Amino acid sequence: MDTNTLSLVVSLVALVVALATFFLWNQQSNKKTAEPTDSFSTRPMQLQAYERLVILAERLSLANLISRNYHANISAKEMQFILIENIKQEYEHNISQQIFVSAIAWDTINKLKEQNMLIINQVAASLSADASANDLNKAILDFTMLQTKEPLHKIVLEAISFEAKKMMK
Repeated sequence: MDTNTLSLVVSLVALVVALATFFLWNQQSNKKTAEPTDSFSTRPMQLQAYERLVILAERLSLANLISRNYHANISAKEMQFILIENIKQEYEHNISQQIFVSAIAWDTINKLKEQNMLIINQVAASLSADASANDLNKAILDFTMLQTKEPLHKIVLEAISFEAKKMMK
């Protein structure tokens, strides 16, 4: 074999090796960029969102709301304001969770928020102008105890739990 032929064979082998290396590198590169989108799952974030909604529903229950926000020596009007503001803050703190949960689950949270604010406002309106925070708290708790239906926060908890369990299957 003369040097020209040997040179040509070496060049062809080098070209084939270079092309094969480039091809393999390109495949690996494409695979690496495709992996995060292929293996990315929103399921953990969705389950975490359902978990946060369970916590939110518990925090919005009237009994828990009252026990967390107890203030002695303030008026019923001041207590009403504190309770309503606390509901709004809890809701706003968790508003981004609606991205990860079903519309039905988020709607149940909205209904819970609205119902509890309505109860607080209606019970407060039924009290005398000189009523204390203790009077308001007692009246709200009495109202909830007299309800024959299951409290809405428990229904919301069941609905959220059902959806989260369905997702885990």
